[in-house]
Amino acid sequence: MAALKRKKAKKPHKAATKKRSKKKASGLADYEALAQFRYRLRLFVAFSDANAKKAGLTSQQFQALLAVKGFSSQKPMFVGELAKLLLTKHHTVVELVNRIVKLKLLRKSVDVNDNRRVLVTLTNKGHRLVERVAKVNLQHLRASKLTLSRMSKALD
Repeated sequence: MAALKRKKAKKPHKAATKKRSKKKASGLADYEALAQFRYRLRLFVAFSDANAKKAGLTSQQFQALLAVKGFSSQKPMFVGELAKLLLTKHHTVVELVNRIVKLKLLRKSVDVNDNRRVLVTLTNKGHRLVERVAKVNLQHLRASKLTLSRMSKALD
């Protein structure tokens, strides 16, 4: 019986090997950058939550006040829009708004064009409080600017 010749396995071309290892390395770097970004986000959220608590607010209350302050400069903010911005159900935001109104930080009014819609605006007290809390959060965020910049460059 004739001896079978074994085919010699071809070695991958050097360029293909380099491409695969570079792809593997860049994939790992992507995961590292994503993990670092998520970690930094959690640190900021934890800092912001603690800062809101120090001011006598829950995290959700501060987020609502900040959304009203930040997104209602061009047009009035309605409860439904606030719910979308907070990624929360409408009825949950209605209760949240009611609690914030009791704290005299928000004011509610009915839309003159549609009685079903409720407009929310910051009171003077609400303006002062959100500005005070946001100022500290922005200082913290600005102090993290270098780290955020490095993370951004890692994604290029």
